[in-house]
This record gives sequence, C-alpha cells and structure tokens, in this order.
Amino acid sequence: MLHRLLPALPFLLVLPAAAQDELPELVVQARQAEAARQGILARFGAREVVVDRETIEALPGGANQPLNQVLLQTPGVAQDSFGDIHIRGEHRNLQYRLNGVALPEGLQGFGQVFDARGLRSASVLTGALPAQFGFRTNAVIALETRSGALDPGGSVGVYGGSFGTIQPHASWAGFLGGWDVFATGTWLQSDRGVENPTRGRTVANNETEQLRGLVYAARQIDATTRLSLIGGTALNRFGIPAPGAVQNAFNPFGREDFSSQGLRSRQWERSWYGVAALQKAVTADIDIQVAPFIRYSSLHYLPDAVNELAFNGVASDVVRQSFAAGLQTDASWRVAERHTLRAGVQFTGERSRYSARTAVFALDGNGEAGTDPFLLQDRQGRTGWQYGVYVQDEWRLTDRLTLNLGVRADRIEQYTTNGQVSPRANLVWRATDATTLHAGYARTFTPVQQELIAGGTLARFVGTTNEPFSLENGTPRPERAHRFDAGISHRVTPAWTIGVDAYYKSVQDLLDFGQFGGALIFTPINYRQGRIYGTEFSTSYRLDNLLLYGNLAISRSTGRDIRSAQFNIEPEELAYISRKYIRTDHDQLLTGSAGAVWRAWEGGRLSASLLYGSGLRKGFASTESVTPYVTANLGVQQDLVLPDGGTWTARLDVLNIADRAYLLRDGSGVGVGAPQYGARRGVFAGLSRNF
Repeated sequence: MLHRLLPALPFLLVLPAAAQDELPELVVQARQAEAARQGILARFGAREVVVDRETIEALPGGANQPLNQVLLQTPGVAQDSFGDIHIRGEHRNLQYRLNGVALPEGLQGFGQVFDARGLRSASVLTGALPAQFGFRTNAVIALETRSGALDPGGSVGVYGGSFGTIQPHASWAGFLGGWDVFATGTWLQSDRGVENPTRGRTVANNETEQLRGLVYAARQIDATTRLSLIGGTALNRFGIPAPGAVQNAFNPFGREDFSSQGLRSRQWERSWYGVAALQKAVTADIDIQVAPFIRYSSLHYLPDAVNELAFNGVASDVVRQSFAAGLQTDASWRVAERHTLRAGVQFTGERSRYSARTAVFALDGNGEAGTDPFLLQDRQGRTGWQYGVYVQDEWRLTDRLTLNLGVRADRIEQYTTNGQVSPRANLVWRATDATTLHAGYARTFTPVQQELIAGGTLARFVGTTNEPFSLENGTPRPERAHRFDAGISHRVTPAWTIGVDAYYKSVQDLLDFGQFGGALIFTPINYRQGRIYGTEFSTSYRLDNLLLYGNLAISRSTGRDIRSAQFNIEPEELAYISRKYIRTDHDQLLTGSAGAVWRAWEGGRLSASLLYGSGLRKGFASTESVTPYVTANLGVQQDLVLPDGGTWTARLDVLNIADRAYLLRDGSGVGVGAPQYGARRGVFAGLSRNF
C-alpha cells in the first residue's frame, strides 16, 4: 500500500506563504552551516573523489541505479556479486557517513540502504586517513543529503523496463514552518534481485521488492546554533535464485522426485537509521558538532526446507539482528593563523542477536545419510561497546606546504577486549598552482563486525550432513595495519586534470569475509598476515557541456595462514594457505571505469559508462581468476515543457549493450558460494515531472 502513496507525497506537503519571505535568509544560514561543518570534519590528506548530483542523474541509469553502481565509476572500486564492492583490494572495511556522521555498520545483505536520489553528492575518501576517521578505514563513503535550502523543488516519476522492473519514485525539498526539509521515497519491483547463477537472462525465484525512504529536516535555533535531523529506512525482500539442473543427493522423508528449479528460498532485510546533529559556533574560532545516532538492521533467511535438504543435506532458518546507538562529537579550533586543532570522541553500544533452526540428516557408520531429518536450534546474544578519541593539528608550514599530525585511541569490548593507539601523519604540498602532491601514514585498528560472529556450536553437528571440516574455530581478531599512501594531481588545463595515487598496507590479522552455507550471510575470517598494495590512475575533463573521465587501478591483495573460522575451509586448502601467501578471493589485478556526459542540445543529454575487470579469484586456494570482462552502457535524456506548464524529463537507458554473459564468481575459491553472472542487456525508460 505504501508504494502506491509515494507518487502523491509531494502534493501532500504544502509550502506556507510566509516561507517565501524567509527563503533568502534560510538559504544563507544553510550555506554558512554547511561551510562550518566541512571545517569541523576536514578531509585533510585523504584522496577524495566526488560524484555530484548532476553527474549521478546524467549517467546511464541515473539516480535509479543502486548506490554501489554509482561508486563503481570511481577509481579502484571493483564489482562483486550480491551488490558488494571492493575498494583498494579489500573486502568491506567501509565507513558510511551521512552529513559527516558515521553510521553504525549494520547487517549487509544484497539490498542498498541509501538511495542515490536523495544525495547532493557521494564522495569516496581513501588513503592514509587523518585521525578523525576510525574503525572502518579502508574507505569512507561520505554522503551529503539534499536539502530544501540548497536543492529546492521536487519530482515524481516512474522508471522501468527489462527483467520486470518497475520503480516509482517521489521527492520534495523546500521549507515548512521555518524548517529546511527534504523527503524522498522509492519502491522497486524486479525479477532480477541478485546475480543469476546461470548464463541465462532470467532464473526462477529471483524476484525482489525494495522500499527506501529518507527524510531530512534542519532548523536554525539561533544565530550560532543549528539542529539537523535525518531518518531513513530500507526494507527489502529477495528470492534466492534457483540453480540449473542439479541432481538431488538426499531423499528427505523417502522422496526422490526433486527439481532444483523448484527451490523457493527467501531473504528479508530490514534497516532503520536516524541522526540528530547539533552544530554550534561557540566563538568566531571554535565550532562543535554533537550528533547522537541510532541504527537497527536485521537479516532473515527462510529456507525452502524440504528442497534444500534434498540438494544440500541441510536447511537453516537464520535470523541475525543488530541494534546500535551512540554519540559522535567533533570540534575545530583555529588556534592561530597557521594552526587548526581538531578533536573528537565517539562511542557506540550494540546489541546483536543470532538464532538458527537447522534441519539435518544423521550419518551412519558408513557415512550414509538417513531419510528422516531432525532439528538443531541455536540462540545467542551479545552486547558490545566501541570507543574512540582523537586529536589532530593542521599546521600550515608555508603558504604551499601543510602538515597534519594526529593520534587516535580506540578500544572495543565485544567478542574480545582490545584496543590500540594509532598515530597519523599527512603532508600536502601545492608545488605549483596546477600541481599538488600528498603523502601520508596511518596506523589503523579494525574490529570484526560483532553481529557477524556466532558462538561455537560445532560439536553438535558432528555425525550429521552439516558436519564441519574440523572443530578448529579461532577467535576473530581485530585487524591492525600500517598504511602508506602518496599521490600527485596535476591540472593540465583549466578543464583537464590527471592524477596518480599509490598505496601499501602491511597487515596483522587481515580481515576477510566468506559465504559458507546456504544462507547468503557472510562470515569473517582472519589471515595472520596480509599485504595489499596498488596504484590508481585517473583523469577527468570537464567543460560547460561535456564531462569525460577515466580510471584504471592495479591492485594486489594477499594473505597467509587463516587463524579464525577455520572449520569452514577444507583441510588441504587450509594447510596450503598456512605455508604461503595466496590471493584473497576478492583480489582483482586490473579494474577500470570510464564515462562521458554530453549536453548535446537544448534540454538533451547523452551519456555513456564503461566497466572493466580482469576477474576475481577462483579455484583451489583462489589460485586462478575468472575471465576478464567489459560492459558498456548508454543513456539519453530530454527535458520537455508540456502544456501543463511543468518540466518533464524522459530518459532511455541501455545497460550492457553487448548483452555479454560474464562471470563475477564461478562458485570456487576461499569463501565463495554459488556462481554469479553479471546482468545481461537491459533496456529501461523513465518519465518524471519536476516542480
């Protein structure tokens, strides 16, 4: 019912007449507040790539694409199955910030939590991040929401096409009683929820329904104080694609007539989040932001019990839940002309729950399975805490040379009690007006996601069809690393910029994730040692009516000696990995992206985008790679003024124009589940009205 109301949402919001008189002052206040917030939450020394709203909407698929597809157009971001992305050769370790506030890392499934339609910009920060960034430090995805002051107006429309896709959407931005307000909602229905395990265009039981919404409201309390509120949700349902013709290996209840195409497993994903940020200019030189936050997320895998028993010998109904809340406080103090001090504290409390009802068969003395399954149940809960504090000094040594020195201290009390003091240093040299060089070092501390850790119940499964390879199950460890980063950016002409960035990471207890079992939920594993390094090349050319960009990344991610969750790995593979470095399953040597947007005529835009991957890993101990691939997309948009006096936008997008069937995963490798193929050719069209 809710999705039927979304297109009418803008018409339910009425703009008071008095707001028109307040508009200029409110816009000025919003811009001043944003500038102050950016000063508090500086990105000094990090490599930042920004995709603005105009570019998001102009590329093929536009804001109708999931956020991960937008991020794939930035340097060093590799595509994986289930909507996953890998930045700089790592699995996850991503921090999402909404208007500068770090959200707790919720349970991640296939669905996207954040809707690109609600963003003013999406930035990817990488490198030796300054001290204000802790815990998840491989990359920071900094999302800036739209607002009534800076992005007034709204739209209502629908988008759809291939694979039974239909996606109505609505958004509105303006002022309500002195509040700066933005609201957006999207509902999606498609016959292609996750990647197809076969080469075909479609597969049974791959339907999805997804609902995403976000509301932003801000108000100037007095001349120096501003309050911002953000709330959002993502509710997703997925069918788990049925594989092709597979012969059943077990006979539950004596039955033998099973078809693998009849599997009807499902997964539900739910997420709610909220942020309240109070921003205050204490004096002309001191700014502070205090932001409490909250997030709830859950995953529920519902098996097709009898069919899964027939093909896998095990069927698990799994529920994972996470409720997290905390507080982030950041402040900046312009001590002197050449010194700006920044400091902050952050703490998060989390309650995670895990429950599973697993049906299995007993094995007899010859290892043969019976025909009558029985049920094993498990229920666990854990409360954990994370604390972080930092201080840093941005020191302008000369007019062209700036040094940022910082230190942060982190502590966790979760599955283990641990902590670390981490120094950070970044140097930025503006060698000429057109050339900037940077170099940095960061010591980092990355805990395992608490909600993904389940306690040991391994012995209960001995003598069943879910018997583990061993009972070895080392305690997950927080990852500790030394990061080094250096790069150069050069503006060849006012329109053309090129850049090169190199990085190296030496790791103790390298964190990785694998999908083990039928439920599409990831399990963390540690490699005792890891090395990740690479180089990224980027270029962009922007004129008034033309944008061109290209990125190429060379990356290597290796690990040695798995020392947690070992029971998931076959003994021969585990022994091999203990002796030598192997490529992690998400390692991809070459990753490329490119795109163009051309305002070819009045109100018209042509766009194209391209992705290249040399292939993720496969085979015994991930010693091989899948076949390289290239996909290209095209889009065209046209703005129209129709007799109703409104501006309408029509768009047509063709994704994977060559209709190439390409593998993302082949089902082998360390921690890799079923095969997954990339999306085949899709033709989509949309029509929206702006107001």
